[in-house]
Amino acid sequence: MINTSRFNWKERLHASGIHFCISVAIALLAALLVFLVWYPDPYREISGGRELFLILVLVDVVLGPLITLAIFNRAKPWRVLARDLMIVGLIQLSALGYGMWTVFQARPVHLVFEFDRFRVVHAVDVPEEMLDQAPPGVEALPLRGPTVLAVRLFRDEDERMDATLAALGGVHLSARPDLWQVYADARPRVLEVAKPVSELSKRFPESVAQIDQAIARTERSSDSLLSLPMVARGSTWTVLIDASTTDVVGFLPLDSF
Repeated sequence: MINTSRFNWKERLHASGIHFCISVAIALLAALLVFLVWYPDPYREISGGRELFLILVLVDVVLGPLITLAIFNRAKPWRVLARDLMIVGLIQLSALGYGMWTVFQARPVHLVFEFDRFRVVHAVDVPEEMLDQAPPGVEALPLRGPTVLAVRLFRDEDERMDATLAALGGVHLSARPDLWQVYADARPRVLEVAKPVSELSKRFPESVAQIDQAIARTERSSDSLLSLPMVARGSTWTVLIDASTTDVVGFLPLDSF
């Protein structure tokens, strides 16, 4: 009786281990999609993609094998055992699918210049009824990571008032496709409001090492860089900009407002 029990637990652990390895392999494939496509560096930190995905994976990878450990028993008829394992797999895949959909909906789609700052816009932020109002050549909800756009100038005072009221209601200017424009068209305005990166070291002497590291990653000198604050999900960062092209070349987890 004791030997049978031990053998049964060995089989259960073996089945659970196989299930765990399969779950980890699927999680790794999902991680490639999330962190290389939807949340490229540094958006995995800026937009919270890392935390969302880790919660999803930990629950999915741990619970599935634990359920297999509890239900696996070769004493069951093969059809019954196969049915039980199939149900566990379907439940796990459904949970993974729902979690991936949540991560997908929360993904960053645009980094938008908004008059005196940048703002990270996520798919869930863009009103569905405005998706068809994006300007020509601009994909409203890109699938391959965020693109850089700008908020255009208001056409008149009425439009400014309407947009302001909508912003007070929770729809940021940067999340409105009808106000988007190609980033290149806003470069003169970017240069007008951006500050020299050298000012960051003066304002934040305690963060000089961190600032220098961010500058080094751009492979440019500090004299050739400008900076602007960036509003992210629950945090404020700083964007580093090439002073010649106004291209976004780096990010710094520093509140420079």
